[in-house]
Amino acid sequence: MSDLGRVVVLAGGLSHERDVSIRSGRRVADALRGAGVEVQVRDVDAGLLPSLLADRPDAVFPTLHGATGEDGAIQGILALLGVPYVGSSPAACRRAFDKPSAKDAIRAAGLSTPDWVAIPKTTFRDLGTQAVLDAVSAAFPLPLFVKPARGGSSLGAAAVRTREELPAALVACFAYDETALIERQIAGREIAVAVVDTGDGPRALPAVEIVADSGVYDYAARYTAGITEFFAPARLTPDEEKAVADVAVRAHTTLGLSCMSRTDLILDADSTPWFLEVAVAPGLTETSSVPLAVGAANLDLGVLYRDLVEAVIAE
Repeated sequence: MSDLGRVVVLAGGLSHERDVSIRSGRRVADALRGAGVEVQVRDVDAGLLPSLLADRPDAVFPTLHGATGEDGAIQGILALLGVPYVGSSPAACRRAFDKPSAKDAIRAAGLSTPDWVAIPKTTFRDLGTQAVLDAVSAAFPLPLFVKPARGGSSLGAAAVRTREELPAALVACFAYDETALIERQIAGREIAVAVVDTGDGPRALPAVEIVADSGVYDYAARYTAGITEFFAPARLTPDEEKAVADVAVRAHTTLGLSCMSRTDLILDADSTPWFLEVAVAPGLTETSSVPLAVGAANLDLGVLYRDLVEAVIAE
């Protein structure tokens, strides 16, 4: 066994992404145990904090997705308790989790991101649904992409190819968040780039290219085995590989992230990478891109996770 001590993996929670979180937590726990680490898996419930205080672990590895694990709340509580955890600071989580805020910061840093508008549900009520839809239609050329301003796993996200599809896409989006992010859809290859930092600075892992059978990398495409093809490493030229890695590392540092993140982007026909969003608690399931990137880098998943834990304990 490792002399690292005991690690608590947090999995589950009450967000829409609970099932994915449980799968991620199981995979992380198995990988850490394979690297000789003592692991306990815990859900997020009323018994969690008393348990952590009564029997303090050496570190916590949150694998909570969505609002439960990416909005900075659980990170803030762990910081209050003085328990080391794998992940970014509460402020950085909040900044990254809110997609419009993240895009503002990314554009200010000089990176390309599709034009967008963030519209709360109440705006349609206050200004009139048709008037707002008309304003959006006049400002943005088709196709568009609609997704919740806060959330992950592509829940509530939809491509909009005709004006008639926009109202239904917004209704679906508002089932998951009170604010919709509407952005210009960029044609190109979907690329995911993981960034890890085990104490010696952030570095990008090999990019993963994602080709969904349906043409849209939605929730089903993310987590249903066999309906999405992954290329790890991605089919990129050396220049393209460097460009997407640079965007991912710059996004990671611009948003003040730590330990691990995953940047999603589109590489257009001119080989320009367009930032879409970043995950501070990326999926770590058997169909997720981060473990594929780790494999493409010829790294051992359990050893990487152990190194991340050791780095936060050493801080």
